[in-house]
Amino acid sequence: MTEKDKKIFTCIVCPVSCRITVTDEGGNKLSVSGHSCKRGEKHAESEYTDPHRMITTTVKTEGSTRRRLPVISDSEIPKRCMEECLALLYGMTITAPIRCGDVVVENICGLGVNILASRSIQKRI
Repeated sequence: MTEKDKKIFTCIVCPVSCRITVTDEGGNKLSVSGHSCKRGEKHAESEYTDPHRMITTTVKTEGSTRRRLPVISDSEIPKRCMEECLALLYGMTITAPIRCGDVVVENICGLGVNILASRSIQKRI
């Protein structure tokens, strides 16, 4: 077994912060050790095979006293799609007014995830 067949993660699921080792045994079989709960085992397997992340960023605004609107995804997206999603968000401009919780982008990049406003902004008078 080589060093690249093995990866160590610090679990973020609970406050214990276990150091979990995932070893690729070949043939789609993974060996997981160092976890103290099933949630940690599942987290480490997911991080090894297909990591997901929340999007939190800002988009440009027009017609408001605020220049940028903070936004957040309503669920996690595959990490491999992060760059494409962020490029779309960085390239857009949204017009005020916007209410906290409004959908800014529906089904971003066809992933079934919506991008929501995480604060309200008023229209400039």
